[in-house]
Amino acid sequence: MKITIGSDHGAVELKEEVKKVLAEFEGVEVKDVGTFGTESVDYPDIAEKVCADVVSGEAERGIVLCGTGLGISIAANKIKGIRCALCHDIFSAKMSREHNNANVLAMGGRVIGFGPAGEIVRAWLTTEFAGGRHERRVNKIMALENK
Repeated sequence: MKITIGSDHGAVELKEEVKKVLAEFEGVEVKDVGTFGTESVDYPDIAEKVCADVVSGEAERGIVLCGTGLGISIAANKIKGIRCALCHDIFSAKMSREHNNANVLAMGGRVIGFGPAGEIVRAWLTTEFAGGRHERRVNKIMALENK
């Protein structure tokens, strides 16, 4: 599985920890689109880079990080084809995959610790979409982009 990851300056440390968790999974290839330091950058630019890879099929999933996860998740969800879920607990991460088929995960580097973030990533990566009635709902969500 190919995953593109990116963060703004508020979550660079969390991004590095998440990359360590991703390395635990055999067959997971990670592309890091930045940022790589603590100098201020604009999170919509990072969201756009990550989501471009997901929409084009270059990556199967994406992970976006900023200080709270709020701004970058809002930016990601403005991009056609993206279902970005802001998760700060394991249950939400599982449900974002099982019920919503989230293709991008967002978290906040200033609001979540490395340990919980790792567990969220593990849950998000290993949970499959349930389909069925949830597929109908996801299709309705995606249809909203065309209204």
